[in-house]
Amino acid sequence: MKTGKLKTLILAVSLIVTLAVLLVGCSGGSTSNPASSPAASGSSVSTGSTPTAAGNRVLKVGMITPSTGPAAEKGAPGGDAVLDAMKYINEELGGAAGIRIEVLWRDSGYDATKVVTSVKDFMNEGALMFTTMSSKEMTDAMGNANRAEFPGMATFTAPNLYRPPQHIYGQMPDYGDDWTAFANYYMKNIWKGSGKPKMALHLLNNSTGAGARDAAKAMADKLGIEIVAIEEHAATTISESESLTRIKSKNPDVLFISSTPKPTAVILKNARELGMIPGVTIGMAHASFSKALIDQAGADLVEGVYGVYPTVTWDDNVPGIAKAKEYVQKYHPGDYGNMDYLSCWTSSLVVAQILKLAVENAGYDVLAKGGVDAWRAVEKYGIQKLNNYAVEGLHGPVSYTPGDNRLDKYVKIYTVKSGKITPVSDWIEAPLIKYEEYDWWGSK
Repeated sequence: MKTGKLKTLILAVSLIVTLAVLLVGCSGGSTSNPASSPAASGSSVSTGSTPTAAGNRVLKVGMITPSTGPAAEKGAPGGDAVLDAMKYINEELGGAAGIRIEVLWRDSGYDATKVVTSVKDFMNEGALMFTTMSSKEMTDAMGNANRAEFPGMATFTAPNLYRPPQHIYGQMPDYGDDWTAFANYYMKNIWKGSGKPKMALHLLNNSTGAGARDAAKAMADKLGIEIVAIEEHAATTISESESLTRIKSKNPDVLFISSTPKPTAVILKNARELGMIPGVTIGMAHASFSKALIDQAGADLVEGVYGVYPTVTWDDNVPGIAKAKEYVQKYHPGDYGNMDYLSCWTSSLVVAQILKLAVENAGYDVLAKGGVDAWRAVEKYGIQKLNNYAVEGLHGPVSYTPGDNRLDKYVKIYTVKSGKITPVSDWIEAPLIKYEEYDWWGSK
């Protein structure tokens, strides 16, 4: 009889141990730090606890970055930054109005189909708003988002996203603003010739390039600039010798590039091979202008080129730079000094401010219900209540102005000096251009 009881006891213990192992296996068993490696595409990302949060309340936001694919040199540090910053916001700032922000993060791979699917997922999973890092991603997303009244914010922006204004917003000035700011600076500080300077444009074949092209069409004559050539390239280009040969035949004084770092490096290398560098002044929009460009093209080649950028640099003494440095050095030290990381770090700060305002002005219960009523509340009582939010000094003040969905309107002109991105201007306010009032708007 004792032997029977002993066998029963052993069997019971074995069953308990087996069940425990199965439960651990089903839970996934992952102990990786979400801030040290972004989650797989299609997953929800934990970004830290909120000590001041009450109960299980949460505010969900969808965030898309091109962390793989042809724009990965920008998207990978961008994805790191939005998650690092949200960890900081939740753990040190108490989330938004004391409520934890949950990020539904997706890697688009710079692919339109993935973007469209992600936005649909966000709406179905209870996100209150969404962000994209690139203007291309937002171009792919905006049709469905606008129809659903699902508010979105792009970090890197182009005029097509919000002219005319609907439910998509630009966190910072767009590529058209970049061209206008650089053109003004060039005319006042660089051009010393007589008559109109000749400018050529080399543009990425999506909204990144189109934004600069449209600004040049709208403003070149007013500024006294002659556009002599417009060439396009793909994100995957490996040579632009033919297009640059055509440009060279026009004898331009200045070449403006609106692209991403990898193709920009190709253009600069080919321009040097053709004898255009040194000689032609080079300016570029902020999607091109980053540490990744210096690394890929080489410091000697980019020495003296000009770029427009909407944030401060890592060397600026502003309130928010210390935390950005602390988190990047702790979790992603390879991103230190990268301007794309800094831009996307600020995206999370702006999102948190929007959600904070929405909670304070509309109430958590309205947001918790989700759906179109919650989205309208975020837009009306969050985004449209922004008023001189300082973003910890990392870029220009963020405000909503009726009729202008650019939330920040300020850029600086920089140059590369001894391998470092160095400011040559103070903050410049980019004027509103109502592109939809031009007959050619919407056509290539």
